[in-house]
Amino acid sequence: MHERSFAGTKPAPEFPAGLDWLNTDRALTLAQLRGKLVILDFWTYGCINCMHVIPELRRLEEGYPNELVVIGVHSAKFANEADTGNIRQILLRYRLEHPVVNDGDFLVWRIWGVRAWPTLALIDPAGNVVGSYSGEGIYSLFKPVIESLVQEFDAKGLLDRTPLRLKLEKEGMPESGLSFPGKVLADERGGRLFIADTNHNRIIITDIASGRMLKVLGSGEPGFNDGDFGMSTFDHPQGMALEENGQILYVADTGNHALRWVDLRAGEITTLIGTGFQAGDYPPQGGIAPNIALNSPWDLALDGKQLYIAMAGSHQIWLMDTTTKAIHPFAGSGREGTRDGLLVEAELAQPSGLALDGEGRLYFADSEGSSIRWAETNPDKGRVTTLVGSGISLFDFGDVDGIGPDARLQHPLGVVYYKGVLYVADTYNNKIKRVNPETKEIKTFPGNERGWRDGTDPLFYEPGGIDAAKDKLYVADTNNHSIRVIDLITYQTSTLVLKGIECFTASANDGHLGSM
Repeated sequence: MHERSFAGTKPAPEFPAGLDWLNTDRALTLAQLRGKLVILDFWTYGCINCMHVIPELRRLEEGYPNELVVIGVHSAKFANEADTGNIRQILLRYRLEHPVVNDGDFLVWRIWGVRAWPTLALIDPAGNVVGSYSGEGIYSLFKPVIESLVQEFDAKGLLDRTPLRLKLEKEGMPESGLSFPGKVLADERGGRLFIADTNHNRIIITDIASGRMLKVLGSGEPGFNDGDFGMSTFDHPQGMALEENGQILYVADTGNHALRWVDLRAGEITTLIGTGFQAGDYPPQGGIAPNIALNSPWDLALDGKQLYIAMAGSHQIWLMDTTTKAIHPFAGSGREGTRDGLLVEAELAQPSGLALDGEGRLYFADSEGSSIRWAETNPDKGRVTTLVGSGISLFDFGDVDGIGPDARLQHPLGVVYYKGVLYVADTYNNKIKRVNPETKEIKTFPGNERGWRDGTDPLFYEPGGIDAAKDKLYVADTNNHSIRVIDLITYQTSTLVLKGIECFTASANDGHLGSM
């Protein structure tokens, strides 16, 4: 017998009726799940901390496939996140295979007295609350408790190991050439377009004008392996940067918490920095590559030998000298917030897009703060300043064209500086917006409600990345699984047709595409 029982004494409250459920063909009740352990994961899909919990939950699910049921309770921060269709896309993007309930009106949140994302609550097989925890790092906390409860209730004959049959959202979904592309990099000089084919765990290189496939970097299998283009692996890569010689590509390998170094001439991919695991210290500590742990690097910007890194997971921007391999925090204290000020004191909120203007400013899309901000690249002047967006609260968002603090955006992920203008992928508003850095005025360029339409009145669906070359904007239209091209002269939008992508077939493992 166990010396200590973790079993609860307070019955867990039931789910309210009438909510939308995903990854199941029926609404679930806790009464139906008696005999199983249940974890409720209160999350919202744009939150980087919630993303970090996903692999920890997956480890627990794999360890207790028939004893444990995870139920995601999606209580949306942003208005866009409350839409059931948008949540469905996220389940596909993050390959979530447990039931999720759309708690858009915060009914379940209030019943449980939740106060922060992510919060996880554990329910024992008798239907009683064991306890709850807010934050990351849940695997080491929950694993011994779950193991003890499994043994205790199994000994009493009260554990139900009958597999829970679910109807997953991915069932019947067609394969696509691209899968949730996150970022795009336009190489004007070399005539190439680099596409982070994020959910296929690879980088695609095409001819920028014709869309003809040139190369594929990575096998398509999720992993953390160096080697030649066909054997190496990424895990949900995002932002990229290209050296001036056009032969060295840097990749933010977000899921591996690493930066990868791609020698395009030699056909080799190596790890520049990162351990493959999220940094345990918060905020992470700098040092000399390669064995420095990072925290969800999301985008890159290269200024000569100075590589700027949007470290979304620690709410900072980091700087690496590519010659010495020294890396350290550049802007942001690590505290999530909207406070402007000195580089080391400013508060950032999940920076996810970077753009240099060549004149001493590094612009960044501060996604959770729904703002566009900039940092002086000269450390002697070093300050962070909000350009557009309220700059007051993490909960001030919307869709308002205007000037400076009067403007509102909703979780922007991408930004590019081109010919004196900033173009922003205003992700959750499904729009591209144009900012005058001098007047601080932001206006909707193209975009409206979510959708897919070309022409002079185009529609996008959560665009996440943007770049520019030869008077054209290239947009990673993430939820449309496509690359869109906006002509800055004619204002026509078209969809880039990738020619030759059919030469790259799906792997037998899980539907990811791999090179032949």
